[in-house]
Amino acid sequence: MSDSIQARIQQMVTDHRVLLFMKGTPDAPQCGFSAVVANLIKDSGVPFASYNVLVDPAIREGVKVFGNWPTIPQLYVDGELVGGRDVVVDYFERGELLAVLKGEHKG
Repeated sequence: MSDSIQARIQQMVTDHRVLLFMKGTPDAPQCGFSAVVANLIKDSGVPFASYNVLVDPAIREGVKVFGNWPTIPQLYVDGELVGGRDVVVDYFERGELLAVLKGEHKG
């Protein structure tokens, strides 16, 4: 994986407080897992950016290396990888997702 791709991903994560790497877009997801995560974030009311990894194979593969996480979607908050669909759904079911998205969850 090229350093320039990793640098691009780092810049994206730095530029957006809440960033979702997903397949498709929040309004037109192209995978069920991405749809679930995007909808939970949209429903929270917390503003977020998204990046459609399907338009850029280098980013699609690079983000897996960047976060040491093998699957898409990937949610970043305040520069840190939160996780994928299962992690986000778990936070939601425990009533902690809004705090995570606002950067208030410690633990």
